[in-house]
Amino acid sequence: MTRHDCSSGSPSVDVPPDVWIDERDDVEVGDPEEPTAGVGSEGIVELRPTRDDLNQRLDKFVATRLPELSRSYVQQLIERGLVQVDGVPRRRTFKMTPGEIITVDLPPPVPDTLAPEPIPLAIVYEDHDVIVIDKRAGLVVHPAPGHPSGTLVNALLYHAPEISVAGTNRPGIVHRLDKDTSGLMVAAKSDRARVSLVSQWNQRAVRKGYVALVRGVVEPDEATIDAPIGRDPLQRNRMAAIAAGRDAVTHFTVTERFDGATLLDVEIETGRTHQIRVHLAFIGHPVVGDAVYNRSSGPTGGTRSIVPRQFLHSARLAFRLPDGRPIAFESAIPPDLRTGLGRLRT
Repeated sequence: MTRHDCSSGSPSVDVPPDVWIDERDDVEVGDPEEPTAGVGSEGIVELRPTRDDLNQRLDKFVATRLPELSRSYVQQLIERGLVQVDGVPRRRTFKMTPGEIITVDLPPPVPDTLAPEPIPLAIVYEDHDVIVIDKRAGLVVHPAPGHPSGTLVNALLYHAPEISVAGTNRPGIVHRLDKDTSGLMVAAKSDRARVSLVSQWNQRAVRKGYVALVRGVVEPDEATIDAPIGRDPLQRNRMAAIAAGRDAVTHFTVTERFDGATLLDVEIETGRTHQIRVHLAFIGHPVVGDAVYNRSSGPTGGTRSIVPRQFLHSARLAFRLPDGRPIAFESAIPPDLRTGLGRLRT
């Protein structure tokens, strides 16, 4: 197996030209596959750092100890003075020392003001805890600048009014897909499901498989890309493979080779923002139809390609229900991507 590594000992890495592009085609924020939890309780919570927590940032420490809270929400609590160290409000960057007592004052959940909207959903599975959706391309997961409505969240609120709001404006959302990525997603309908799913993501126990068509002929039959991902230091609205980023690991296996393109089966251990797209561009094989990270044009380029959007589909998803039962799902390649494959094959 070929392995593409990026050493974290250097300040930066050499990234192939296909990684660098001028614009970003969506406004999704945060790590699309990483958990984004809300508040599941209220009242005072007391935390005590150990030796392993020495010099850890306050916001990271609290978010790690309370996985049902998102780090952004923890930062909001810190800014409001609701997180104190030995009775004193501190900044989010305050470093932990063993022996300190950290108190977190969790306010009651704030009713969500998002409007339910009758947006059709392709529901693959549903029970009283979770709902698995086959997301269509073009559907934004949650409200963001430029997309205040018409999102998956609005659709979930209409379909399942009982869904746990839990102090967040992203009720039910525990992971995300880019706007133009299609395929399987799971949403939490209850507080216990939210906590369970966030824990499984933190432990990297969720299996996520994708289908991607990339530019160029990939030579190894299988490989692992191990390269940290972070904000592009030159253009902050994009991601890049940089040594100062967060660890990111992607595995792929070649499914089919074409003249100038390769179909890959991809699995990710981590879930950084645009991870698959950035990693494949990093090794010189950007995703076909990806106008952000594929600078080429033409049939297998980022523009005027054989598909109307990036060729990336969440095809497999496996996790455990809150009661511990394993469950797995598969999604077929959607028609717009199948049409592109047909053009290559003929």
